[in-house]
Amino acid sequence: MSIQPDILRQAFPILGRQVNNQPLVYLDNAATTHKPTAVIDRLRQYYESENSNIHRAAHLLSQQATEAHEQARSSVQSFINARQQHEVIFTRGTTEALNLVAFSFCKKFVRAGDEILISAMEHHSNIVPWQIACQEHQAVLKIIPMNEKGDLQMDEYRDMLGSKTRLVSVTHVSNALGTINPVKEIIDLAHQQNVPVLIDGAQAVPHMPVDVQDLDCDFYCFSGHKMYGPMGVGILYGKEEWLAKMPPYQSGGEMIKEVSFRKTTYNELPFKFEAGTPNVADILGMEAAIRFIRELGYAPVAEHENDLLQYAIENLKKLDNVRFIGTPAKRAGVVSFIFNDIHPYDTGTILDKMGIAVRTGHHCAQPIMDFYQVPGTVRISLAVYNTRQEIDVLINALKTVREMFG
Repeated sequence: MSIQPDILRQAFPILGRQVNNQPLVYLDNAATTHKPTAVIDRLRQYYESENSNIHRAAHLLSQQATEAHEQARSSVQSFINARQQHEVIFTRGTTEALNLVAFSFCKKFVRAGDEILISAMEHHSNIVPWQIACQEHQAVLKIIPMNEKGDLQMDEYRDMLGSKTRLVSVTHVSNALGTINPVKEIIDLAHQQNVPVLIDGAQAVPHMPVDVQDLDCDFYCFSGHKMYGPMGVGILYGKEEWLAKMPPYQSGGEMIKEVSFRKTTYNELPFKFEAGTPNVADILGMEAAIRFIRELGYAPVAEHENDLLQYAIENLKKLDNVRFIGTPAKRAGVVSFIFNDIHPYDTGTILDKMGIAVRTGHHCAQPIMDFYQVPGTVRISLAVYNTRQEIDVLINALKTVREMFG
């Protein structure tokens, strides 16, 4: 079944609004996706008829909310094919998941002189936590290089793995370039050295199926709001063998088994890593988003988004003085570019006046901008509800930008 975006768009209320007296053309999906009615309705349903704190009481509302919350965990387990339900940890998003592993794993397993490997195309959230952890534990942060096209240099990566490597943390899909990294190969090579691997899947899960058992990754994380779900909720998957050994990241309610002034014992997985009252409503909203994606099917989504991607690239090439930032061999629905003689912020500001939402700047990936020696880029990022007609509107608007600057 192919995607019919004109019909699908009716499920997204926000797409009917106007911006600056123009129909909204939303091409900033790598930053956050819009929410279908099914997700919005699930949030409303929880607060109108189920609202209660979970795991805390014997009354009916709490029991129902607890059951719904744990059913959502089961849905995530099935979605990514985790082996065990307790390997699914609810977080506030990818950033918190990355910080959790950086803090907890390094506290247990990293010592002075050890090495952590990340790639040259990481989002800041997969750079800064490791810098802090390495500084705290006197470890060394090493960077897997990429080439001019925006592909990782795998030969260099092989040579970097060694007896001092304690963990590899890389993005599945680059948020700034759209590069789809060969994560299965990255994981296989690391495992040959008995090195665990964490994958940042924030930009992958909206576009492609993820099977954590097939990948054999040790950790995988993603965010609800980039996959048509609510903000403020995400997932950390971790193999039980690692999570069981890692100390808690935060402390408080729920993550404890017994507390006395003399000693505290910690709860079992997954609750050991879920301190405090969880974001139940948004967890249920994320489950609705998972259901929405599964009903669409990844194959038609990929076909539709790839068609839009190629159509956008072909038409951008026809514009004068355009430079593409990254031309990776495999990419998801992201294109970064600049006009050589126009600041990206100026381009984005003028597009906004015409109702077109794109992202401009460094995209929380400043090392990538330094690599290409640009102040930032104009980034268009696609979702299942985008259309060829919207790409046409963008191209015509960029022609106007071109004319304004001569």
